[in-house]
Amino acid sequence: MTDWSLTQRFAFEGDEIAYDVIGEGEALVLVHGTPFSSYVWHAIARELARSFRVHLFDLLGYGQSSMRDGQDVSLGVQNRVLAALLGHWGLTRPKVLAHDFGGATSLRAHLLNGCDYEKLLLIDPVAVRPWGSPFVQHVRQHIEAFSGLPAYLHEALLAAYLRGAVYRTMPDAELEPYLAPWRGATGQPAFYRQIAQMDLRFTDEVQPRYGEIRCPVELLWGEEDAWIPPIRGEELQALIPGARLTKIPEAGHLMQEDAPEAIVAAALRFFT
Repeated sequence: MTDWSLTQRFAFEGDEIAYDVIGEGEALVLVHGTPFSSYVWHAIARELARSFRVHLFDLLGYGQSSMRDGQDVSLGVQNRVLAALLGHWGLTRPKVLAHDFGGATSLRAHLLNGCDYEKLLLIDPVAVRPWGSPFVQHVRQHIEAFSGLPAYLHEALLAAYLRGAVYRTMPDAELEPYLAPWRGATGQPAFYRQIAQMDLRFTDEVQPRYGEIRCPVELLWGEEDAWIPPIRGEELQALIPGARLTKIPEAGHLMQEDAPEAIVAAALRFFT
């Protein structure tokens, strides 16, 4: 297990969002992706907190935030969660660092909810179609069968799936904090719930509007990303005026584990 624990809670439409604020300086908001949690920033947030006031949280239905039956955890709600949190924190133009679904969430909050950012740094974001791994597509087609898996089969499948996001070999002890939120009577259904609600329409809604982005954007992409190939980064760069794309060698989709130093270096350079 891990000692990673978010200490504060924010009420959002009857649910709770777990969050924390660490460090001093200008505001920097970190937004994680799926099927992860704010734990992806464990090697990064504390380092960036030396230079910034870092705000981080668990998306609705993820990590330490509320998980429940019948919950909407789609990309259609996460942008509203982010917009509400920015209001709660009193942030009108923060710097934003976002990964995977967090990228889509940040883009949707910017283009649909009027959230302004000083700068936006995206890591392997879900942003242009098509997206969704073969595993995700298969589970969505057979969601009831997967939701009823015995716990030991679910854990084996989950571990194999998560390891596919990392280029290096990840020891069991390092994988454990990524598995923990998706176990048990609450976590296992929550894992399949977020897959069932993945829908291209949420990125289709904003993809034609990327030319309207109102802040500087940089993209980091793992050269070995097996979930969202680097070609998607090139396509996204072409859609965002002035965007810069940097490909990181020997990094998969979960760059936070493969190359955390590359993220910290890029954030310090871009945001300062």
